[in-house]
Formats: sequence, structure tokens, C-alpha cells
Amino acid sequence: MTTTVSDAVANRETGPGQMIEQYASSFAQVLPVHVKPETFVRLAQGLLRRDRNLARIAQSNPGSFMAALLDCARLGHDPGTEAYYLVPFGNEIQGIEGWRGKVERIYRAGAVASVKAEVVRQADAGSFRYDPATMDRPQHQVDWFGPDRGPLIGAYAYAVMKDGATSRVIVMSAAQIAEHRKVSRGSDSKSSPWTVWPESMYLKTVVRELEKWVPSSNEFRMEQARAMAEYQRVAASHDLPAVPVSETVDGEIVDQGWPEVAQPAGEE
Repeated sequence: MTTTVSDAVANRETGPGQMIEQYASSFAQVLPVHVKPETFVRLAQGLLRRDRNLARIAQSNPGSFMAALLDCARLGHDPGTEAYYLVPFGNEIQGIEGWRGKVERIYRAGAVASVKAEVVRQADAGSFRYDPATMDRPQHQVDWFGPDRGPLIGAYAYAVMKDGATSRVIVMSAAQIAEHRKVSRGSDSKSSPWTVWPESMYLKTVVRELEKWVPSSNEFRMEQARAMAEYQRVAASHDLPAVPVSETVDGEIVDQGWPEVAQPAGEE
């Protein structure tokens, strides 16, 4: 019994939870001002307590865990929320920004008043209209409380700027979205979010495309550049991946630990 207790104390003092505290200053250097470093640290430690599988992989592969947390901090999200997930993948942990996180960053840039993202189902086909030559945004009337709207046939997204102008409108068919799914690792897995939460993945796809067309303030761009430079410096000093996880991995395959990490309506 003494050995077991000693081992438990040793793991607590040298495990991923303690490592998070040791990285607190590194998180503070990349976090934007709206996220408090102490809050970020406590949320990250709470994830380990809630999800044993995540804690196990973080213990065996702390590099992937810390890289994902640093990426989450760089983007200005709270870890383990619908904005940013930490997902076990084999023997590593991947950080995945959710579509809500992308929308949050669009708002944070300061130029956008509202973001509209919606899926289109088969029953909506007759009520969905968009002619870019004559319309600045789609018209979409949905019978939210009617009978089953049928399978997904597409999705769209656009932003309304603070001056009232409409951004580029992104409209994608199910076939176009399927092309994006093809390049996502493990997208056909029964535990993949493409399988479990297809509507959220449709929304993520169009919001990702919208993100390319929505302007951001100079201050926001400079802050992102500063955070990226700081991430690279911290990553190099701790022998972590040189490129943030969310920019290289879509992370669509997950194991049975996923529901414990994500919220019920999550999408990544």
C-alpha cells in the first residue's frame, strides 16, 4: 500500500497536471488578453481529472498534450470546450478547433456584426434561394417544427459587417462538402464526428471557407503574428512540433474517449 501511495504522489508531482503549471508562463506569453492564464491552467487540469483516457495519453505522450494546449492558447480558446477540443488519437492528443471557435475568432477580430451559418436539408430545397447576381445573401425559410426535413444537401455561411455590408457568401453542396471529408483522416470511422455529428461538420466546412474571406483588424493580425512567433519559440525550446496542430491536422478520427471530452453537441 505504501508503494502505491508513493507512486501516486510521484505521478501527481511529475505528471501532466504539474507540467501544465510549469508551462503557465508559456501559456501567458501566447494567450490573448481576454483569457486569463490562471483560468486556462485550471481548465486544462480539470480536463485531466474528468477524462482518464486523456490523462493516460497525456502521461505517456506529454509532448502532444502540451503542443495542443499551446495551440489552444495561441488561438485564445478555453480548452475542452466546443471552441477547442483535445482529442485522444492513438497514442497522441490532437487539438482541434471547432466551428464555434472559428466563429468566435471572426467576432473577436472586431469587423463583423454577425455570422450566419446554416445547413440546408432536402425539405428546404424549395425555400432556399441564392442568386449572387441579384442577392447579397441567401433567402432560407425553414419549418423548424414541421416534419422531418430530410437528409443534408448542403450548407452556407456569411458574415454581416459592422457597416451593414455582407461578406462573400459561401454556399456548398453535399458533394462539395464530401470532397473535404475525403481528406479528413478516419472520416468513415463509426466514431468520427463526420459520422456522429454530420450537421456540425457541414457547418465547420463552410465556416472554414468563410474565414478566408472575412477581414480582420490590423491589431488582430499583429496579435496573431506575435502569438505565432511566440508559439514557435516556446515549441522549439521544449522540442515540441514546430507548427500548431490545428493548422496541420483536422483530427477527424477519435476513440471512445471522445464523448467525455466533447460537449454533446460538439463537432470536431
